[in-house]
Amino acid sequence: METLTAVMKSVDASVETTVFDYEDSVPCEKVNIRELGAQLLPPLYSLVFVVGLLGNVVVVILTKYKRLRIMTNIFLLNLAISDLLFLISLVFWIHYVMWNEWVFGSFMCKFISGLYYMGLYSEIFFIILLTIDRYLAIVHAVFALRARTVTFGVVMSVLTWVLAGLATVPEFIFHESQKEDSQHVCLPLYPKNQEDRWKLFHALRMNILGLALPVLIMVVCYSGIIKTLLRCPGKKKYKAIRLIFVIMVVFFVFWTPYNLVLLLSAFQTIFFETNCEQSNHLDVAMQVTEVIAYTHCCINPVIYAFVGERFQEHLCHFFRRHVVTYLGKYIPFLSSEKSDRVSFSVSPSTGEQEFSFVF
Repeated sequence: METLTAVMKSVDASVETTVFDYEDSVPCEKVNIRELGAQLLPPLYSLVFVVGLLGNVVVVILTKYKRLRIMTNIFLLNLAISDLLFLISLVFWIHYVMWNEWVFGSFMCKFISGLYYMGLYSEIFFIILLTIDRYLAIVHAVFALRARTVTFGVVMSVLTWVLAGLATVPEFIFHESQKEDSQHVCLPLYPKNQEDRWKLFHALRMNILGLALPVLIMVVCYSGIIKTLLRCPGKKKYKAIRLIFVIMVVFFVFWTPYNLVLLLSAFQTIFFETNCEQSNHLDVAMQVTEVIAYTHCCINPVIYAFVGERFQEHLCHFFRRHVVTYLGKYIPFLSSEKSDRVSFSVSPSTGEQEFSFVF
């Protein structure tokens, strides 16, 4: 959203608005960038919203349906809630891009901006927790029996939301609804003579918390997991290892372009000489990479839930018990007996019925 508002700020005047290249005083047209965003971003954001909403709502329903008796499921539920918070804020940005004006007032500007980043950072933090949880369960299985409790999962979830809230404080403070050229925009209003510092802070914060930290933890934890799996017999270990690589590659591919463009935008006067063509290219790159980053909330339910065999079993059970049973009242050939069938997996370590999503 920061990249979105930055682009809109640079092109948000009128149809004839131009930005000058100060080196040669040649007007730098930004109208095409604004028109491109108004045409392409709303349908793309809407697609992300619909797909992400369906996937994450299914995860929330099933985790609540089978009760939160495992720490992994607690983290997965919170990850789905994080994505839903992000998707709720996306509705307002769709309207913002479509009409090129913020009409929801100053309070909603602060609230929606904070909600956006709250969902963004909490999503990343819960992905980190899921990675650490998987590492403990596989590499330190004996210790995990004592540590991976429901109480510990709840405590860690609360602390994670607190950290996400602290990381989002600048958005709640500085974002304001401002009037520019007879139109209202929702942008951060930093103190005078400190705007560049806060932009650099935002870019570094996002790159450290949103890319460097999770990638580092993933590399360390998944390296240990792979070493442990390679020592274990059985063919399923190769499936688990492939899933590990999918998780890491997907996270890297979806988040790296966004963070690099954000960094280039903040340090553009240092990395290269600013001119009209480069400015236009950077604006387009902002829009494209931001959509790619948004799409990650649609991928989370797939890689963290739907690929798990146990999740698929419970999804089928939920579908048979509720959907098929309901439809069976109106469609005679749907057998209600199938709705009573269910297969549970038993945890080899605890002997309890387990509802786990990965591995």
